[in-house]
Amino acid sequence: MNVWQKQLSDDIHLVGVRGRLDQELTPTLEAELLSLIEEGHYYLVVDLAGAEYINSGGLRCLVTAWRQAREKGGNLVLSGLNSRLKEIFTMVGFDKVFQIYPTPEAAQKALKAA
Repeated sequence: MNVWQKQLSDDIHLVGVRGRLDQELTPTLEAELLSLIEEGHYYLVVDLAGAEYINSGGLRCLVTAWRQAREKGGNLVLSGLNSRLKEIFTMVGFDKVFQIYPTPEAAQKALKAA
């Protein structure tokens, strides 16, 4: 499975991505994130450690879910970005939008502390 999710705590869910976050995989991620938000889960960690690439659609999907989580009083944070993904996020300024952590555990700890 290229997009998976698990519950980390009562209010925090982890969504992981493996492969290329492009026009084929982005709709699956988007459906997963929006489904969690619709179910009332507003604290999300998206683990991109298994992601090799992200295109503009993938970035847009993450921003949309981040906005929706924030509107509900929650947050969506990222973890596990490789050097190429970090470069892309910095280039488009999303390193200023998203809180980015090295591991899902660090992201979860930060969400709990907020």
